[in-house]
Amino acid sequence: MESKSKWAIQIEGLNYAFGDAEARKQVLYDIDLEVESGEFIILTGPSGSGKTTLLSLSGALRRPQSGKLLSLGRSLGDLDDSGLEVYRREVGFIFQLHNLFPALTAFESVKMATDLRPDLSGVAEDRITDLLTRLGLGERLHYKPAKLSGGQRQRVAIARALVHEPRLILADEPTAALDAQNTTIVLEMLRERAHANGTSIMMVTQDNRVFEEADRLIELVDGRLVSDRQTRLD
Repeated sequence: MESKSKWAIQIEGLNYAFGDAEARKQVLYDIDLEVESGEFIILTGPSGSGKTTLLSLSGALRRPQSGKLLSLGRSLGDLDDSGLEVYRREVGFIFQLHNLFPALTAFESVKMATDLRPDLSGVAEDRITDLLTRLGLGERLHYKPAKLSGGQRQRVAIARALVHEPRLILADEPTAALDAQNTTIVLEMLRERAHANGTSIMMVTQDNRVFEEADRLIELVDGRLVSDRQTRLD
């Protein structure tokens, strides 16, 4: 059941492991974390520290094994498959790999994200064009992935995640393939959504260019949350 709360995400005593018996490897230990609606947080830490696993759990791409994980008012561990599908519609996912369909143009890739949602069938094509243009792709709306650079493909994937105006954005290294100018543009767009729309953002990154743009910087080491500090006061 969905309930209204100031919190977008509430995590308490969350543990997660891969494998069974002797092959079992625990990757998250007793994670406690709260993210407010409209808050922009960054998860950082060494490779293998559990950042992406925590992101996946928050997006219901994996099921919690123990502990509490509430997101957008729902207990993710208690949802059935139908409930998880409904929840994921309110989340914008930006993956490390852009996962674009080779046969679709940049415009078509973003439009497909709305076509798959009956409730978004009326989304104006102008919104898609404006979003891609702001991301520097106005002259490449009708280019397929093979004709786009890695950074351009990533920006198409970012537009695809933002077009349905999700309540929660989960981003895994979204700026890794971007230059400084486009990194600034993407961060401005994310912060606008956080502050104007109340969208919560959880970003995984080791890109220290962006640390100070978040409201909070959270560090994971060996599956444990070791630091949680505020980075912005505005």
